[in-house]
Amino acid sequence: MQPIKLAIVVGSVRAGRIGPTVAAWVRGIAAARDTIEVVDVDVADFELPNTLVPNDDTERFTRTIGACDAFVFVTPEYNHGVPGSLKTALDTVKYEWRAKPVGFVSYGGLGGGVRATEQLRQITAELHMVSVRDAVSLHRVRKRFDNEGGIDDAAAVDALGRLLDQVEWWADAVAGARERIDYPG
Repeated sequence: MQPIKLAIVVGSVRAGRIGPTVAAWVRGIAAARDTIEVVDVDVADFELPNTLVPNDDTERFTRTIGACDAFVFVTPEYNHGVPGSLKTALDTVKYEWRAKPVGFVSYGGLGGGVRATEQLRQITAELHMVSVRDAVSLHRVRKRFDNEGGIDDAAAVDALGRLLDQVEWWADAVAGARERIDYPG
């Protein structure tokens, strides 16, 4: 079997964000698997207009998403919700998300981003994505990582392993289904 192309999507664009550190941790664990080819997708690297008017970057972003088999969204929680930048990215693309699995790694203060993950489950369901059951929630995230990007949270490491197992399983399942018949959505 070919490795699945797993996009690790950083959803925050704020200055001083810790999202790239969290994504690098996810990448390190995912890339250690022979069954995964990691694709880094940072929403900050694209000019995605809130008007959703197509431009060169929206087309480039759509092609990037279309080339991937599965996703892990790395997201903070802003004001009990999903960052606007990630919501715009989700709304920019339509068909390329469909029938593909997605897992969530959220982070924040005491809440660990769980409300953003719950909102993303609703949004991704509407996009015809398959969200996996297990998720990672990093509470007090700035205290979790050392200067080299290592993490001190064994429960998060365990949860990420289960999340990746589930994403891989669903990526294989939907790939087999797509070989037999087009997705009906």
